[in-house]
Amino acid sequence: MPDSYVPQKSDKFTFGLWTVGNIGRDPFGEPVRGALSPVQIVHLLAEVGAWGVNFHDNDLVPIDATPAERDRIVRDFKQALDETGLVVPMATTNLFTDPAFRDGAFTANDARVRAYALQKTMRAIDLGVELGAKVYVFWGGREGVETDAAKDPVEALKRYREAINFLTDYVRDQGYDLKFALEPKPNEPRGDIYLATVGSALAFIQTLDHPEMVGVNPEVAHETMAGLNFLHAVAQAWEAGKLFHIDLNDQVIGRYDQDFRFGAQDLKRAFFLVQFLEGVGYAGSRHFDAHAYRTADPDDVKAFARGCMRTYLILKEKAQRFAQDSEIQGLLSQIRAQDAEASALLGGYSRERAQALQAAAFDRQALGGRGQPYEQLDQLVVELLLGVR
Repeated sequence: MPDSYVPQKSDKFTFGLWTVGNIGRDPFGEPVRGALSPVQIVHLLAEVGAWGVNFHDNDLVPIDATPAERDRIVRDFKQALDETGLVVPMATTNLFTDPAFRDGAFTANDARVRAYALQKTMRAIDLGVELGAKVYVFWGGREGVETDAAKDPVEALKRYREAINFLTDYVRDQGYDLKFALEPKPNEPRGDIYLATVGSALAFIQTLDHPEMVGVNPEVAHETMAGLNFLHAVAQAWEAGKLFHIDLNDQVIGRYDQDFRFGAQDLKRAFFLVQFLEGVGYAGSRHFDAHAYRTADPDDVKAFARGCMRTYLILKEKAQRFAQDSEIQGLLSQIRAQDAEASALLGGYSRERAQALQAAAFDRQALGGRGQPYEQLDQLVVELLLGVR
């Protein structure tokens, strides 16, 4: 029997060089896996069936590489892309690893650091565009504080805005076909990070000189760390026309950034996310920003990557079954049934509608007495996911 959960190019599954290339280091332990070159990672991703590969500038070109070394690395990477057919849909800049960014990049108190961050980002944008990227992600992992005595948050946001405005103008001046996506996170590595959630990023975007060029890159783990509903954040970004990219992984609420395999912790949450993305016709990359367990050997890293994609495809099929299940759809029809008379009172404002609402009679006790079969509906979802429907 053929396996229906084999990824296809049309699924647009991507991984970063830093994901399957993770060497298993953590704050309490040394590396447990050997480093892979970018070329080796491209071939690994092609082997497991991915569509694309994304990178930070220094995932590909070391920060201290000479111009000649840079050219050789990029040439070899392009050759690997050509050999495998993988594409580069997204790129980003590492503004968090080097000690120069210990106090942030765009929001650092030191003006020389802020200037260096802009220089580094422009060069990284050039590299991303050279390799075909259409989306450029900004994750401000060091853009924050441990003590609010250190920075004025209003001034910090002004600096952040100035940097993004500068870079959007740079992209326009170069004639690049490139959009930006801000990636929110509440904390870690900084104690508190600016633009902590999707909502705060969406509000910030509207203050930019070119808001049409800037959207968001929500990540499952980051909103979940804050105890928020990731689906709601994604839906808000989609409704605003700002879902430019998405990072898929999994996370336990209240923990450090775990970056687990997609669906590894909360299958129901992952199901509703996949159902939403497929239902609205999201056309961007399905990017897995996740890491294999530290216990994984190279073969298990491949199993991790295959598992991310396989789980997504299984949940996509479950979403189709949800739409075809007569009992589920019957409950939804009952729940969503609308009263024509009441519906006529709703919609955009008009003086006539306001007067009709003022005159309408509502049976408050009847409204309060009506229940909804949400327990039944949720149980049916659970049974669907458990494979008994």
